[in-house]
Amino acid sequence: MTVLQGLGVSEGIAFGPVVRVGRGVRPPESEPTSPDAEARIREAFESVALDLDSRLGSVDDTAAAILSATAMLARDPSLIDGAIARAAAGSGPATAIDGATREFMEQFIALGGYFAERATDLRDVGDRAIAAVLGAPAPGVPPLAEECVLVAYDLAPAETATLDRTKVLGIITEAGGRTSHTAILAAQMGIPAVVKVAEAAEFVDGDLVMIDGDIGSVHLRPEQATVDARRARNARRADALSHLSGPGSTLDGKQVKLLANIGGVEDAVAAGKCDVEGVGLFRTEFVFLSAQTAPTVEEQTETYRQVFAPFDGRRVVVRTLDAGADKPLAFADLGAEENPALGRRGLRLSAERPDLLDAQLEALSIAATDTGADVWVMAPMVADAQEAAWFARRVRENGLRNVGVMIEIPAAALRSTHVLAEVDFGSLGTNDLAQYTMAADRMQGELAELLDPWQPAVLDVIAEACRGAAINGKPMGVCGESAGDALMALVLAGLGCSSLSMAPARVPLVRFALSRHTFAQCQRLAHLARSARTASDAREAVRAEVSADLAAIL
Repeated sequence: MTVLQGLGVSEGIAFGPVVRVGRGVRPPESEPTSPDAEARIREAFESVALDLDSRLGSVDDTAAAILSATAMLARDPSLIDGAIARAAAGSGPATAIDGATREFMEQFIALGGYFAERATDLRDVGDRAIAAVLGAPAPGVPPLAEECVLVAYDLAPAETATLDRTKVLGIITEAGGRTSHTAILAAQMGIPAVVKVAEAAEFVDGDLVMIDGDIGSVHLRPEQATVDARRARNARRADALSHLSGPGSTLDGKQVKLLANIGGVEDAVAAGKCDVEGVGLFRTEFVFLSAQTAPTVEEQTETYRQVFAPFDGRRVVVRTLDAGADKPLAFADLGAEENPALGRRGLRLSAERPDLLDAQLEALSIAATDTGADVWVMAPMVADAQEAAWFARRVRENGLRNVGVMIEIPAAALRSTHVLAEVDFGSLGTNDLAQYTMAADRMQGELAELLDPWQPAVLDVIAEACRGAAINGKPMGVCGESAGDALMALVLAGLGCSSLSMAPARVPLVRFALSRHTFAQCQRLAHLARSARTASDAREAVRAEVSADLAAIL
């Protein structure tokens, strides 16, 4: 048995045979030119877009938004024209597509942020277009005859979004990071996943593997005793979690609300049936990103009604449009920026285009009134108290009572005493907060260690944000991926966070972890984590001190 270590990005145990995901077909060497290259290239890219469009009806809203955005890449005039120009200069059609795709990928990676994240999507589009122009099978997940563990270099979001959950037991990738689309989708779908396993390149179809998405381990050809032990742990976990339900709280009764992250109507319907106390993050981008013109107030209102309806009195925290230079909108293009991750995104776009914000707030207000939902509204990318006050005024002018801000810029965390004085609540976006605190692009897989939410420096920044909230008597929640880590949930509660929002599948274990520790114990665990030298030291220090019944099922 060989034990390999990667990054666990979606919890759970999976055991089964490997099925490798096919890599894209390469253009033939010395490919001849084609007199009808332009038509073939256009047809190839359009066939990719149509294939992606055809999958929209069978996936949930978060996945549909990703598929729509990927289809938009396949129809991007600059990409298509770039390939046509290469063909006109003497390249064969497949070679031209490959060259244009590589050129755009390099540009995306250099831009960083959201664009770097889309490089994998772009490579997938290019590979599919190459296959189409050559008349070869499309790359990706092969037909699955039995349960398996998928192994890929980097699973494209379009593939992850349409996986057969009855056949795919787990996912292993050579590349990727904690906040990649694959990681987020796998967690939402409840599929155990481990990324950044370089040795997975040597796996072959049929190899038996066991993955542990909690700790990021991959066992190649595991001994039966190891498999039995992990399965026994899973059984203990299922039994322990089945006896607990309802609101989240510590052993001594301090409430910590357990909420869901959602991306659209179908996510809302599914989460509404779960044992959660509401929604801590409703990402509204899906309403906007695939639209060619700004959605009307009426169109937005109808969508928001459908999102709010399943929660009937439970809290729904809405993040206003988080787009801009790094998530370009066809109808709100502010122009190219050298560093989009630090550019006019989130609230900064709203300041440039207040008409978009006002229309969204009007629609949210109407939908909240129509459904009687407890709607809380927060702005992304708030840097200081002045921005918080500007946003709060516009929200309240639209009749919405509870207004808050995302704390994802260190400046807002360090000055949270002033920022939180202007609003009613704060919510920590730990993914971006880690990125900006550690000066490490969250989509740069090689920097995954720096982006670990257990980094003591990141915990120090979170602690300062919570201190400012406490001074103002305002609640501070967490809606980043770290909230779904049971050990981290104890630390966040100890730091003063009063709500945790995550993929619904992660709620039961977090509820159990909180229920087995007093608030004082959570505070001690937070102190241990902040006092550690490294991120791994912080996690291990907390793991060593948790209650025996939690340790038994981790």
